[in-house]
Amino acid sequence: MTNKYILLLLIIASIVLIVLTYVNTLESKEIITMNNTNTNNTPQFWCALSPQQLEQAKQNLSQQANYITQQDGTERPFQNAYWNHKQTGIYVDIVSGEPLFSSLDKFDSGTGWPSFSKPLTTDQIIEKTDTSLGIKRTEVRSAIADSHLGHVFTDGPAPTGLRYCINSAALKFIPKDQLQAAGYAEFLPLFTQQTNTVSNTDIAILAGGCFWGMEELYRHLNGVIDTNVGYTGGQTKNATYDTVKTGTSGHAESLRIEFDPTIISYETILKFFFKIHDPTTLNQQGNDKGTQYRSAIFYQSPDQQAIAKKVISLAQQSGHFKQPIVTQVQQATPFYVAEEFHQDYLQKYPNGYTCHFIRNDINL
Repeated sequence: MTNKYILLLLIIASIVLIVLTYVNTLESKEIITMNNTNTNNTPQFWCALSPQQLEQAKQNLSQQANYITQQDGTERPFQNAYWNHKQTGIYVDIVSGEPLFSSLDKFDSGTGWPSFSKPLTTDQIIEKTDTSLGIKRTEVRSAIADSHLGHVFTDGPAPTGLRYCINSAALKFIPKDQLQAAGYAEFLPLFTQQTNTVSNTDIAILAGGCFWGMEELYRHLNGVIDTNVGYTGGQTKNATYDTVKTGTSGHAESLRIEFDPTIISYETILKFFFKIHDPTTLNQQGNDKGTQYRSAIFYQSPDQQAIAKKVISLAQQSGHFKQPIVTQVQQATPFYVAEEFHQDYLQKYPNGYTCHFIRNDINL
């Protein structure tokens, strides 16, 4: 009788074990499906996530993402994935996939962290008072995953006046062309509307010595949309810093400026150019010597060429420059974007080298 009783208990225990294993398998499949959000085309799938799915997703986070989102950490400025990210799309919570911010509302705050003027939807962001540093700040967390995202400040651009300062490690970026496949089709109209209403932009390419200082001063002008440093005006294809620094490639360290001509004119761009560098020193700017440091304007059209010659004439006649202006006016040639190390250099290293400053006494 005793042996039969033991055998019965063993059978029952085996059945229970089989049932539990089956249930765990089903949950694991659900979790895997949830983690592969790039293939989940169910609208608002993030709203249907179970506590078990969210917990498993948190367990799968990288060490950095766990530190940021679960331990209220802060990543280093200028050393994170999205601080200078410029692709079109949306940013979602790294844990749940809930939509948080749009590239349309992203701006360069100069802080070294991704900054947004507003969230995609206010119901996905929760605000909490944070006094952890001995001062009162407003923390922002995701509504579903309860991930620590960063903080919101009241020093942002109009019209909101807000700056959502967010950790890159708390985010996952979904490009515009992947929104539908990833389950975010409802946000596609945002970018369609933006495409239909965006104003035409124009390009200016200038050389005036070390491009680090040039970029830092131009980036703050109202109407300047984007800047990139690079190399142009030479013969060598696919120019790099290592070739240009020798002075043998013919290229100049240059700045490519994308601007909105309804806000700032090409002529104003050029007049500012003569306020921030010395156009009278041949192949030299400050301590930097060589043809790669020459003063030059690379025009994109006959109109730009005419404006360049006009501004040079104004500068020469202004009386501000005692020596002849040696700024070259050249037709634009291929512009090779410089290495990432050089992009936004003085944003990354505020005390870095520059020989450029605004000469407020020069007004053309």
